[in-house]
Amino acid sequence: MFPNTADRERFAADALQRAIEEENPSATEKPVSVGGTLHLFTDGGSRGNPGQAAIACILEDPERGEIICEHEECIGIETNNVAEYRALAEGLRLARRYHPNRLICHLDSQLIVRQLNGEYRVKMSTLRPLFDEIKELGSLFADISFVHIPREDNFRADALVNKALDACGSPPPSS
Repeated sequence: MFPNTADRERFAADALQRAIEEENPSATEKPVSVGGTLHLFTDGGSRGNPGQAAIACILEDPERGEIICEHEECIGIETNNVAEYRALAEGLRLARRYHPNRLICHLDSQLIVRQLNGEYRVKMSTLRPLFDEIKELGSLFADISFVHIPREDNFRADALVNKALDACGSPPPSS
């Protein structure tokens, strides 16, 4: 099939690259029924502002009391607010797979929640495209809401962000 070793190695490398690009291996999924209410918990953070940043999202089925899907990843050098928006965008993309009738998004960033709920204007030009992306993704859901929660109530998503930051080589903040 392959005339030489170089062609075989190129084919294997290309196939591996396609597999990596098609699906993020850190996203774990369990089967769930379509519809119903789902809860999305997201968090984004950076060590330094801007600094090495990461995002995390957790999709939960409250009726079953179980986590359906979770995701964390490093996103490079970003600000905290950019990381918060990017975490929410990734969470909305994950939630679309499950076609919830209602999606409740829980964030510990009061700024982002108030911007999305129309209480605050988006003043920073770097956040406007992310805000627009969230609004576009949000329009794909029949019923979506954005709720502010205290940081301590978002401990699972926060732990995933810190796990991702540790994995991407960012030192923990000094106390």
